[in-house]
Amino acid sequence: MTWTFTTDLAAYASAAGPAVAARPVSNTMMLTVTDALLRRGTGAYGGDTPFFGWWTGRDGAVAGGLLCTPPFPVLLAVLPEEAVRELGAALATEPLLAGAPGFNALRPAAEALAEAWGRPTRIAEELRLYRLAGLAAPDPAPAGKVRPATEADLPLLLEWLTAFNAEAGVPGKASETFLRDRISYGGILLWEHAGAPVSMAAFSRTIGSAARVGPVYTPPEQRGRGYAAGVTHAASEAAYAAGATEVLLFTDLANPTSNGIYLRLGYTPVEDRAEIVPA
Repeated sequence: MTWTFTTDLAAYASAAGPAVAARPVSNTMMLTVTDALLRRGTGAYGGDTPFFGWWTGRDGAVAGGLLCTPPFPVLLAVLPEEAVRELGAALATEPLLAGAPGFNALRPAAEALAEAWGRPTRIAEELRLYRLAGLAAPDPAPAGKVRPATEADLPLLLEWLTAFNAEAGVPGKASETFLRDRISYGGILLWEHAGAPVSMAAFSRTIGSAARVGPVYTPPEQRGRGYAAGVTHAASEAAYAAGATEVLLFTDLANPTSNGIYLRLGYTPVEDRAEIVPA
């Protein structure tokens, strides 16, 4: 049983891809990030070189993996407990992990790694994964209607994504390439009222059985009018129409408003993750 670390994306995808893909709900972030790297190149999330790892169990089978696209934290798939323990031990010896900006993992794994890291840490964010159990329309329905975003909307979308990232504490610069990619398959929807966009929601490509809604953003001056619920409902329907049988999203547990919206739309909790960073 051992961890293997590399900067070779193709080697990672070949070795760990099947094991990660076998858990499309829990590993949704791993799958969408890997998909973006394979399609858009290893610079998709910034200029620094990504690195990858996979865990081979006692039976010789790969049972999970990790990836890191700096400046984002190391992202862990679902892993056996022994893999998390051995990863904690590797923090002191593996060069690729030496400058890790943090860890994003299921909460028990994140807490174990924080203890093993040998430095003061803090929880930067607590995330809850939801899956859609049965889509319910917003009640009351918000004023306005939905439409797909187009490239003509790029300046506004870039402004809104920048604002979303600032509010959510997402590192790095908002990516026009990301927006163009989502627009290319109808993956960004805008809610309009009185002829002007007032909210947006995006959704990922379907990978395996699952697509994930996000980001969802409403400018502060437009909040409290149900627009986020309307556009999230529309994005959820669009994800189903695009072929997903599982529609997912993440929320920040520190934001009770968004958690309440998604529960009312029919999303149900699956599991919690934590992002651990140096204190």
